[in-house]
Amino acid sequence: MMLNHSIFKKNLNISNISAEHILLKLADLFGCVFLEDNHHPVIAFLPKKYVIFQTNVAKFYQRQNVNEYLEIKFNQNLNNFIKIDHNIDSSSTYGFQGGYIGFIDYNFSAQKNIHTTLQTQPNLFLGEYLSYLKYTDGTWTYYSYENHAEELFEIIHSKISSPKIHNEKFKLKQECQAKWSKKQYNQAFNKIKNYIKAGDCYQINLTQEFKAKAQGSLLNTAKDFWQLTHAPYSGYLKINDFELLSCSPELFIEFMPHKKIMTKPIKGTMPRYHDPILDEQSKQKLIHSEKDQAENLMIVDLLRNDLSVYAEIGSVKTPKLFNIESFNQVHHMVSEVTATLKDDIHPFEMLLSALPGGSITGAPKIRAMQIIEELEIAPRGAYCGTLGYFNFDGTGSWNILIRSIQKYQDDVSLWAGGGITIASDCDAEYQECFDKISALLDLLNTWYQPEQATQEKSEF
Repeated sequence: MMLNHSIFKKNLNISNISAEHILLKLADLFGCVFLEDNHHPVIAFLPKKYVIFQTNVAKFYQRQNVNEYLEIKFNQNLNNFIKIDHNIDSSSTYGFQGGYIGFIDYNFSAQKNIHTTLQTQPNLFLGEYLSYLKYTDGTWTYYSYENHAEELFEIIHSKISSPKIHNEKFKLKQECQAKWSKKQYNQAFNKIKNYIKAGDCYQINLTQEFKAKAQGSLLNTAKDFWQLTHAPYSGYLKINDFELLSCSPELFIEFMPHKKIMTKPIKGTMPRYHDPILDEQSKQKLIHSEKDQAENLMIVDLLRNDLSVYAEIGSVKTPKLFNIESFNQVHHMVSEVTATLKDDIHPFEMLLSALPGGSITGAPKIRAMQIIEELEIAPRGAYCGTLGYFNFDGTGSWNILIRSIQKYQDDVSLWAGGGITIASDCDAEYQECFDKISALLDLLNTWYQPEQATQEKSEF
């Protein structure tokens, strides 16, 4: 898509309306997506065209009119799907400005290097979005490059102003619980320790799944999850019977003007406490943890190597190392790596090459992914993949999908894990999984009502 006409812009004249409220109003529009984008919120809808991969079958669609799409023939090179024009200057405004939004799951990106099993749910979605809402200065503003931008504005405005709201209530049919027992986790942990001792790897990010059956829309839970976490890279995406609700604190790659890129790996976690003294002690423990610093440094080195393949010689830098960033439930150790892309590199090519992120695989990366495939009992799917966007000029931002819930048909799951090194203690690593998602898990399980489930069961 080349932008050949000016953008239509109009204030919706609605203040203090949350993103989740607008999403509920627009939920019947295909491809409705929200990105917090480091507290520069955007809601997009009705992509002009999109591609979806499901079990490695790619289908491309073009919008005919509102909520009607026609499958089209297309060259399946995704670099051709994502048209970048570096002559467009969007450096004066931060955030999404029209372009491509979507997600790429962990196993889809891992399969270029290893044999991996894919979830039966969508594995990749990318849509070209020409119409969107942005939240600035306390109000939502509509932007569109569509030929019929004003007509589309009236549709959006009437939906948001209508008292009618998407009301597909969410509930769990069973409590969401870990699929692994502590014994099973111990067995996987010990196998990793043996691999490390044998010299196969230095670090493996071992994760476990928490799963349940559910009905209704995850969107009805979004407000509570986002208020709980205030995560800078949270988001929501619905594609047919697949939903992705992210509360991610982690940036994977930000593509900045002038082909600058930045990645901010998280590795190292300690819990937060209401007691300020205990909380500060926990933070100081992380600051001075040699184990976590070693873990973090391994991933920084891995990412420096990943970026250097596509970066100008000498441009890869590490301006921040072992910074502590505090979130609602945990303190994290976060580093920062920057670089400048070579002139002939397509940003999407670089993104696909760097995925999956080193902070959620291990080192060396390919061997780590092979061990993960061997030991974890289910494909990760969207978890540890990425959700984000590219503007038409190639700038953009993509997260790491941790602290994220995925729902496909009536299966809902979230995952948690941590990096295992030679210095790791099994009980501490197992507890770290729960430190990271206990608040999310406890909140999710509030949508399980045993007496209601029993009553429904007795009706059959």
